[in-house]
Amino acid sequence: MKIGTDIKELLLQRAPILMVDALTDVSGDEAHTSFAVRQGNIFIREDGSMDEAGIIEHIAQSASAFAGYKAKSAGAKEAPLGFIGEVKNFRCYCLPKTGDVLRTTISMGEELNGITLLSGETFINGELAAETQMKIYISKKE
Repeated sequence: MKIGTDIKELLLQRAPILMVDALTDVSGDEAHTSFAVRQGNIFIREDGSMDEAGIIEHIAQSASAFAGYKAKSAGAKEAPLGFIGEVKNFRCYCLPKTGDVLRTTISMGEELNGITLLSGETFINGELAAETQMKIYISKKE
């Protein structure tokens, strides 16, 4: 499977909750995604900034896109379903605004009993905007 595949092939989410535009790079246990913050996004506040829940959802969907890429590369017909199990050490240094492009790095850690540990960092214009660690569950389809 090649990078640049339609993101809808890697994620089950659809508008208005789709929070990743592209999986831009995969290398080992690390992946990079991008997302342009647009007017009308359900996480946009009246002042035009995205709230923290939107950033968390974007990071989680970035991990799901990575899992979808791995599953499809291994021959799966559809992307797996993922669930956030825990968010910890979330730090937000600035809120994205409409027009900003989020560039996120996902680093997958160990998997234990179907739960995967990951770290996510989101950047805006090269500056760290948010970071977190998560535990996610990705369903394995037969």
